[in-house]
This record gives sequence, structure tokens and C-alpha cells, in this order.
Amino acid sequence: MSTFYLGVDVSKATLDVALYDGKRYHTASFDNQADGFRRLFKWLKKHNARGCAICLEATGRYGDAFAMAAHERGYRVSVVNPVRVKAYATSQMRRNKTDREDAKTLAHFCATQSPQQWQPPSESERELQALTRQLDALKDARQRERNRLQSGITSAAVRASLEAHLAFLDAQIDELQQLIEAHIAQDADLKSKHDLIVSIIGIGSLTAALFLAEVPDITRFDSAAQLAAYAGLTPRQHQSGSSVYKPARLSKRGNRRLRSALFMPAFAAIRFNPLIQTFVQRLEQRGKRRIVIVSAVMRKLLHIIYGVLKNNTGFDPDYLVNSSATA
Repeated sequence: MSTFYLGVDVSKATLDVALYDGKRYHTASFDNQADGFRRLFKWLKKHNARGCAICLEATGRYGDAFAMAAHERGYRVSVVNPVRVKAYATSQMRRNKTDREDAKTLAHFCATQSPQQWQPPSESERELQALTRQLDALKDARQRERNRLQSGITSAAVRASLEAHLAFLDAQIDELQQLIEAHIAQDADLKSKHDLIVSIIGIGSLTAALFLAEVPDITRFDSAAQLAAYAGLTPRQHQSGSSVYKPARLSKRGNRRLRSALFMPAFAAIRFNPLIQTFVQRLEQRGKRRIVIVSAVMRKLLHIIYGVLKNNTGFDPDYLVNSSATA
């Protein structure tokens, strides 16, 4: 009996799938909605692949509903870092870049790499993610309206309309932030993790909430480096021979929300966190540019968050002093 692996390339509207049995692929496309999921599961049954392992990329909310539907039907679902899949495709010398070919890559990756099984977030964690993502959407809308207001509009009626809409958005944002705080306070596990994260100098309550919404389970990652790669906060080198060299840049392939959440806290940590200040001094002595330093601090904060959650211990601002004293 063949063992099957299903690769699923997710977009907003469709699921492009490739079913792999170790020898050949069967491909198809389905709507990314409940009716499309049912048709996909019937298609798998038709190919005698009801017990197949399923692999898709962690590319935001578009794949969440399908991953949950497949999990509830008893399938082994893996949601993997896009950086890993891209590196794997490169190692396999896959040159074509289409949705169907991406699905084949995911199926082959699933067959050969045995990725970790995905565990769905709890209802409380899903609610936190919904609240924080709605908060992001409202803040984006507010910024767009502010930009319009500052664009030189001369119509008094239009300006009044924009100002009224901004006041409404401000009220909605305030209300949502209060809902997020209340939601965390009533969940003992979230509250415990939240308190550990805010013990880090430079990281506030909202940043902690955003982190927990995007990374509900730190044990998904074997190391802080894996978490940094998931966030797209790992440097990407570009060097060829002895003549072609470009400065390292952030990969930016990963969870955009996680990166954005750490941007402003990086500046606060540079000002007030003694451990980060020592880290920044070393980078400055090596002649690193300001933007490189800020990116490195974002990555460092992510490593610290990983450490306090993994060890279930609050942040110690005197860590370097204490470790030197006991050495």
C-alpha cells in the first residue's frame, strides 16, 4: 500500500495541491473555502489517500481554515516555515516557480523531511490572534486616513468626514486594546507568558500580546534561531568568489506581523535595556550601520523572548554582571 503526501500551495482564493506517492504526482486546484475543502477531501478519497500527510507553508491566515479542517478530519498536518521550503527547493534544483510546482515541492518536502506535526491553537489563542489582527487592520486604516488628511485636501466637507472617521477609528482601537488586555488577563496560561515577556525592558503589553498571537506555542521551535528565521529576522548573505560581495540584509521571508511588532520595542530597548545597550556598543565598535544595529536588536529581543518563555524565567537585566561574577 502506497504512502501519500499532499503538498498544498495556499493563496487567498485557491488551494493548488499535489499528491505524491513516492513515484508520481497528481495535481488539482480547489477553492479556498469550506466547499472547496470538501471537494479536496473527496478527491483524496478517490485516490485512496485518506490517510496522507499534508504539508503547507506558514504564510498567514489564508491557510488556517484548511489546516484546521484537515486536522479535524484526522490528517497529519504540518505547517512549515517558507524559508525551509525555499532552501529545500533550491537544494533540489527546482527552477520553475508556479503554484502547481510549489505544491509538488511541498509534497516532496513532506515525504523526505518528516516535518513536525502541527497542533492547532486553542480557542483562546485563536481569539487573541483575531483581536490583534483586527487591531492591526484598524491601525492601518487610521494611518491611511491620516495620510489623506495631510495630503492637501481643501474641501471642508471632506476634511470633516476624515476627522470624524479618524475619531471613530481611535475609539475602536482603544476599545480593542482593552479587549485584548481583558482577554489575556482571564486566561492563566496567556497571562503567565505575557508577564514573562513584559519583564523584558523595552517590550510593552501590546507587543507581548502580538507575539503570543503569532507564536502561541514556543515549543514549535527547537531554537531561538529557528524562531528568528520564522520571523524573517535572519541575515541573508550575498557573496560570490572574491569579487562580488553585498552587505548582509534581512531575509524578510517570514511572519511580517512579528517583525513589525518588534520594530519600535527595539528603539526602546536601545535606550533603556542595559543588556541591549552593551550589545549595541559592540556592534557600533565594529562599525555597523544604524539600520543594521536596529535589525540586530530586533533579532536579539526575539532570542530573549524565546529564552524567558523556554526557561519560564523573567528577564534579568543584570545577566551579564551576574554571569561574570559566578564565572
